[in-house]
Amino acid sequence: MENVTTIILLGFPDLHGFRIVFFLFLFMSYLTTICANLMVITLVAFSRHLQSPMYFFLTQLTTSDIMTTSDIVPNMLHMVLHNGSSMSFSGCLTQFCFFGSSESSECLLLTSMSYDRFLAICHPLHYHSLMNPLLCLKYILISWLIGFTITFTQTVNMSQLDFCQSNIIDHFFCDFDPVLKLSCSSVRHIQLLSIVMCFPLIVFPFFITVISYVYIVLSILRIQSITGRQKAFFTCGSHLAVVSIFYGTLFSIYLIPEKGNSIVLRKVLSIVYTVVTPLLNPVIYCLRNKDIKKAFKKLKS
Repeated sequence: MENVTTIILLGFPDLHGFRIVFFLFLFMSYLTTICANLMVITLVAFSRHLQSPMYFFLTQLTTSDIMTTSDIVPNMLHMVLHNGSSMSFSGCLTQFCFFGSSESSECLLLTSMSYDRFLAICHPLHYHSLMNPLLCLKYILISWLIGFTITFTQTVNMSQLDFCQSNIIDHFFCDFDPVLKLSCSSVRHIQLLSIVMCFPLIVFPFFITVISYVYIVLSILRIQSITGRQKAFFTCGSHLAVVSIFYGTLFSIYLIPEKGNSIVLRKVLSIVYTVVTPLLNPVIYCLRNKDIKKAFKKLKS
């Protein structure tokens, strides 16, 4: 049989009269996401009082969000207007590689940020000596390197499979499971590898984040003054909200068996972490952050 060379993405075939409204929602969300995340990167780069590990990690998180949304949304816009789209098989694997790399790196970056908050709240006197710029840079480089290496390995493995069945994917981007379903080869070794890779990419980072916040909460509860407690909760509240949204949608899609999720629900949850989450992250971090607001006013003036 001849290998598949073109992938057809069905996208959202049942939009009917909501097509233009959904297109405008995606377009405005994408535009706002890019502008908001670039603004955060610019503020951190040009504001001296934002030169700290927390904001350095934040710039990497925003970079990951820009990568994710730019990899998915432009083709979604085309898909909504034309009731589906097609791309080459190599383009499909490339989309998966960029998406997987940015999402995998984001897992590790969020873990580094939780450890940073743990040191800041639980060990404030030693924070600057422990979380020094060199260690911060190492965490960032390791996060991106591990995320890219693991995803690239999976992409190469997928490219060596035979795809000789259907070339239609009932989704709006080339995700791992929908692509594997098109293969007429045995995919057990790739699925096994993906399960193994979930531990360093998702499971271990998640537990490190949970343990960090357990210690953070215990430390905050030992603070005598109400003002001190509120200030401590404020410093980690934004990150906790972002972590909750990220892991909540991630677990809902990839850890719940596919039979328990309808196709429509999986698409909705996928929209949450490819469109909504990259939009909300800069809003959550900046809305109540006095340092960001101060830097923004200085940049305007």
